[in-house]
Amino acid sequence: MSATAQELTPEIEAQSHRLETLRQEVSKVIVGQSYMIDRLLMALIADGHVLLEGIPGLAKTTAIKTLAEAIDTGFSRISFTPDLLPADLIGTEIYRPQSLDFVVKKGPMFTNLLLADEINRAPAKVQSALLEAMQERQVTIGDQTHTLPDPFLVLATQNPIEQEGTYPLPEAQVDRFMLKLKVGYPDKPQEKEIMRRMANRHQPKVESILTPDEIKAMREVADQVYLDEKIEDYIVDIVFATREPAAYRLEKLEKLIDYGASPRASIFLARAAKVQAFLAGRAYVTPQDVKTVGPDVLRHRLLVSYEAEAQDLSSDDLIQEIFNTVDVP
Repeated sequence: MSATAQELTPEIEAQSHRLETLRQEVSKVIVGQSYMIDRLLMALIADGHVLLEGIPGLAKTTAIKTLAEAIDTGFSRISFTPDLLPADLIGTEIYRPQSLDFVVKKGPMFTNLLLADEINRAPAKVQSALLEAMQERQVTIGDQTHTLPDPFLVLATQNPIEQEGTYPLPEAQVDRFMLKLKVGYPDKPQEKEIMRRMANRHQPKVESILTPDEIKAMREVADQVYLDEKIEDYIVDIVFATREPAAYRLEKLEKLIDYGASPRASIFLARAAKVQAFLAGRAYVTPQDVKTVGPDVLRHRLLVSYEAEAQDLSSDDLIQEIFNTVDVP
């Protein structure tokens, strides 16, 4: 570990303690789902958007709302429906007869944490309204460009594509999400605790633990986490293995992958691995950090072929094979 990393360790440990306090505050409402909470915190610090997929009733929306309450920051919720219009998200220009001019009426997108609830219930033109906001952190209304607040995160939930009334997200938009999380059912003890808590009409209140300035400070510290060149090469090898499987002794995957991961995968994998080390209280990244966050960064960027679907293989299965085969530094 470098001298810089050694100097950074005490500050990272102090920041990790603050995040643990935030976790405990969120756990007043959310039972279990530690994986989901950790990834939401990761996205918050890494400045990346999150797509959560799971059937209704798994506390996806509740977790995001609770996290927003635990941070003293702006929050908006948009329920996506088939009749939603782009102007309902970003805002529009309104004509004022008194002054014979137009004024901008900003939409709910002008906030810090944007909950896009059931994002795949809206058609493509509405989903695409988020593209500029997610990438450039700005919105164009008429001939004016407006900068969005900092921090700005889109936390989107979606039902499985197989359910009725859903629209697949465009690949360009899916690629802008840093992480895609698959939320599963709680176990029996957790479900019993959920039942006990929710049977009570008086729900616990969540206090604000962090401020936007503290989030920005954590981002500055996480950026300084040491990423060795060997780890950088490992990340690039993982991403290139999705594009050129044969070059990494993965010939059997060539017919199973239609399109490999984009360069955003390398960027987000490095950034997420740094934050994973930060959350663990370390000032340096290990190969295990890359393996831990890898599936969440890659699963929505790997397009599997019809042959893979015929063999009942998901992108997660192929990603696991890649991690099992690519040499670890």
